[in-house]
Amino acid sequence: MKRLVLATGILALAAPLALAQTSTWTSDPNHSEVDFSISHMTVSNVHGRLGHVAATIVYDAADVTKSTVKATIDVTGLDTGEEPRNNHLKTADFFDVANFATATFTSTSVSKSGSGLTINGNLTLHGVTKPVVLTADGPRGPVESQMDHKSHAGFSATTTINRTDFGIGPKFPAAMVGNDVKIDIELEVVKQ
Repeated sequence: MKRLVLATGILALAAPLALAQTSTWTSDPNHSEVDFSISHMTVSNVHGRLGHVAATIVYDAADVTKSTVKATIDVTGLDTGEEPRNNHLKTADFFDVANFATATFTSTSVSKSGSGLTINGNLTLHGVTKPVVLTADGPRGPVESQMDHKSHAGFSATTTINRTDFGIGPKFPAAMVGNDVKIDIELEVVKQ
């Protein structure tokens, strides 16, 4: 009986320690963005930014493989710096934001890779879900913000997707609009 009570007491003390290693972080909308670049007629690259990104990271410092990432991107905020091009990209020819206003990413695994992370997950874009791999740097920090007195950290990630895999711009040949789209993600996250 004494052993059972002792074991229960040890487990009760150990549980908060195990939970303390996992922390939840959410993106700071003022310092987070998802950018893209794509070849135009094989002579130049067009750059743009997708809309607001809302991300939640559950980070396990003791075992990074137990960490998770979920993000939602407002595609209606797409901006390439040229209003006529933005308007065309938002039509059914490309992103069809009237029917597919958001893109989502949900991690399926996280692993340490050198000084960074490899994050495997599912990207849903234009109503199509495909696996993607993010190569990430981070976390950088944390530092305490003088504004909100909370811990802030940073992550950068990149991936390349094929737009036609997601049904984006299928009637435009690769010679006109490249198939490969490079995606760059910058997240500043705040500990909750």
